[in-house]
Amino acid sequence: MRSRPTLSTKLLAMGAGFLLVALASIGLTLWVTWKLEGGAAAVNEAGRLRMNMLRMVLVLQTEPPEAVQERARQFDASLELLRTGDPSRPLFVPWSDETRTRFDGIRTRWAEARTGWVSALPPDRARNLAEADAFVQQVDGFVDAIEIQIAGWTAALHLFQLFMMALAIVAAVTFMAVSYLLVINPVARLQQAQARLRQGELGTRLPVDTDDEFGQLSAGFNLMAHALQASHDELEHKVREKTASIAVQNQRLAALYEVSALASTASSLELLAQGFVQQIRRVAGADAAAVRWSNEANERYVLLAGDGLPVAMAEGEHCLHTGSCLCGQPQEQARTRVIPITPSTEVALPHCRDAGFETMVTIPVKMQMRMLGEVNLFFRSPVEMTDELRDLLEAMTRHLASAMEGLRATALEREAAVAEERGLLARELHDSIAQSLAFLKIQTQLLRDAVARGDDAKRDRSIGELDVGVRECYSDVRELLVHFRTRTSEEDIESALRATLSKFEHQTGMVTTLGMVGHGLPLAQDVQIQVLHMVQEALSNVRKHSGATRVDVLVHRHPRWRFEVQDNGTGFDVTAVPPDSLHVGMGIMRERAQRIGAVVQVESAPGQGTRVCIELPSVVPAQTVAVASEGPFAQAAYAAQADIPHTANTP
Repeated sequence: MRSRPTLSTKLLAMGAGFLLVALASIGLTLWVTWKLEGGAAAVNEAGRLRMNMLRMVLVLQTEPPEAVQERARQFDASLELLRTGDPSRPLFVPWSDETRTRFDGIRTRWAEARTGWVSALPPDRARNLAEADAFVQQVDGFVDAIEIQIAGWTAALHLFQLFMMALAIVAAVTFMAVSYLLVINPVARLQQAQARLRQGELGTRLPVDTDDEFGQLSAGFNLMAHALQASHDELEHKVREKTASIAVQNQRLAALYEVSALASTASSLELLAQGFVQQIRRVAGADAAAVRWSNEANERYVLLAGDGLPVAMAEGEHCLHTGSCLCGQPQEQARTRVIPITPSTEVALPHCRDAGFETMVTIPVKMQMRMLGEVNLFFRSPVEMTDELRDLLEAMTRHLASAMEGLRATALEREAAVAEERGLLARELHDSIAQSLAFLKIQTQLLRDAVARGDDAKRDRSIGELDVGVRECYSDVRELLVHFRTRTSEEDIESALRATLSKFEHQTGMVTTLGMVGHGLPLAQDVQIQVLHMVQEALSNVRKHSGATRVDVLVHRHPRWRFEVQDNGTGFDVTAVPPDSLHVGMGIMRERAQRIGAVVQVESAPGQGTRVCIELPSVVPAQTVAVASEGPFAQAAYAAQADIPHTANTP
């Protein structure tokens, strides 16, 4: 079979034909133009012959014979140039019979005239002019013949140009028609098919009419459309699958989020277990669920919460010994298991089988290799657990374990806070009220001895000492109440210091001032509490021992926090007194300073007052200060000890 030419072959053949025609027309035009330029140059040269003839006649009349001979040689050279031509200029005569006859006549006429002009005879002026006129007429005829030839070439060039114009029009029309048939129409069909394909008509196909490039493109387009349609159908299927998978994942994430929210909000183990058992039953699609708690030794499992459990099953399995039934796995065997419950299954407690359950899933609740409990899911039909569901249930159970451990840690923290609070109460009572009560006990014994002996002077002195001791003890109790009520609610400690000084001034009548110097970062709340209590201890020592009338508190915020308490009291010799026996509050102050890495310095001299300086480090170390322990419980304890009504505004 003969193969049809391809589109490329057709376009190349058409282009080659157009190129050959264009080159031929351009070459012919250049050749005709070259001929015309040569003929025009010949006309100019022939005109120069006329001018030279006139000069020759003039030379004959005025110049010597040598000049005449020189002029004759130049004339011969011009004739020879016309005969042979000069392609470099270009210059050549468009020879024809007429031009050749005319040129031969010019040469003959010149030969006859030249013979007479170069002789030694004196020139005959009239005869020379007649011969010159005849020669000029011969040249004019020669020029006319050349111009006729040039006019013919020019007319032929114009006709050829008109022909080329018509040929260009025909070629353009032919090219447009062929382009439309071979290129534009197939491209338009491809564009229309592409537009339909882009609009979603995946069944669009193109007819394959030819085996050229556009036929191959059409076949390739059909293959692409078929592949795209198949891929689209497959993609829709995959999208539906992924959408379903994402929906499942969203449900699981929602379940995990709900478990996390429950773990962060549950205030007790019972509330946590009850909320969790409802959520895990809903996620697993179980008919019933139970959460069991195990003691630290993993000896037994106690039912914390159940959802959907029959009453008899909940009461009968409230507490299970480890390993006594399908529920309650030993720690070394704890893992997620799917257990079928059949009539032949050996169970120590048949409650689940009697309730109609056919499958049980057990999930251990473990935290750091410690068995915290177990989650049981009950189904009334056989169940096959997928890996995704297993991972989800185990993740929810890990959240439950973390929440249970968090509640346990919170309980331990509360217990530690209570223990620290009790220790703080014991230290405060021992260092303040216990001292006064011991003194009162001694004075009471002295009073009893004085009454027994009838010593009125000692009796009255003991009564006075008792009165002073009771007043001191009462003042200590009031001061402790103020001490434990003080809290910082602002970022800056200034407001709390002003409130403390205001109460101190109201109780003692001393003049107080507060100065704040510099700017710095605020102190943490726990550090503020400790610093504030140390300042209160310093003020208490001023009240008890200094005999001052004025107290100045100066606070430096930069470069580090420094608190100075200065009084104008009697003062004392610091070097003469052991540090542990300055006065009762100093031990408490040093203990508080040690907690936050601060330094307490005491400067005093007899008659010059006392200055207590509390300087904090540049970076306060992180300390676990039980601020909450110094709260309402402590206030209530002190109020009970002092038998004073516990109110927020007690001075």
